[in-house]
Amino acid sequence: MEVPVIEGLAIAVLMGGRSAERAVSLNTGEQVIAALSERGADAFSIDPADSSFIDELRSRRPDVVFVCLHGRYGEDGTMQGLLELLGLPYVGSGVLASALAMDKVASKRMFAACGVPTPEYTVVRRGEGWSEEALVAAVGTRCVVKPASEGSAIGVSIVHEPGELEAAIAAALEHDDVALVERFVEGAEVTVGVLGTAQPFALPTLEIVPEHEFYDYESKYVPGMSRHIIPARISETARERCAELAVAAHRALGCRGVSRTDIVVEPSGAAWVLEVNTIPGMTRTSLLPDAARAAGIEFPDLCALLVGYALEGRSGS
Repeated sequence: MEVPVIEGLAIAVLMGGRSAERAVSLNTGEQVIAALSERGADAFSIDPADSSFIDELRSRRPDVVFVCLHGRYGEDGTMQGLLELLGLPYVGSGVLASALAMDKVASKRMFAACGVPTPEYTVVRRGEGWSEEALVAAVGTRCVVKPASEGSAIGVSIVHEPGELEAAIAAALEHDDVALVERFVEGAEVTVGVLGTAQPFALPTLEIVPEHEFYDYESKYVPGMSRHIIPARISETARERCAELAVAAHRALGCRGVSRTDIVVEPSGAAWVLEVNTIPGMTRTSLLPDAARAAGIEFPDLCALLVGYALEGRSGS
């Protein structure tokens, strides 16, 4: 794999922003800037928390924009639409793929339409009634409740019995108008990164072993609260299946350049796609960089590859 030369390119790194994941975004952005600078790029930060950032983008006209914004107003297609209007090439998926991936209900509908297996689910909307009986009938007694359009496991709860549903739904609706209620799948939590444009390919399957019951916010971002195991401790057949599903999910949503798909693998080997992240965490110890490193791609080269994919997209190649 040939790593593109990015020396001398002016690269604006969008970091911070206004979402609940601002702190994570700042951490990601700082490490991306360091990696791009290591490869000779003129990388600089822009924080979209203030609308004046648009004037800065227009005046500086960077060669590429590296979007390191997680959650709303960065990962959901809004920033991508702005960059399209400004005529600036950017790292990652376009408007539609970003919006679909951010909306977990919309993405599950796309998975179903494209034959990508995903756990059964139902939704609860703010202001609408629901019953324990109907939810249990739809997804079973043990389930996962999450906001439809949030990241970093914010507002996510595992429900063990129907009596816990009310608090879990209330927690999810603090962050969104729609709560996704999904069948809980017992098994290994794995994630698969996908890179590329015309011919996307999967990185090694990585297993996540959180200290908590699931891979929650603390498990993601506090050192020592989770372990990453590569290759995942599942059968070779299951690892191959996960790689196939990650590429299939990437294609189903129309992703570009990079994505990371979260999957649960049951002891039987059955694999279920949970969601796709179009702007995965990009610190040196995040999941995607760990998987890339296992494939022989060091962090600065990974960042350079993503810049190269962004420029490929602009040239139409």
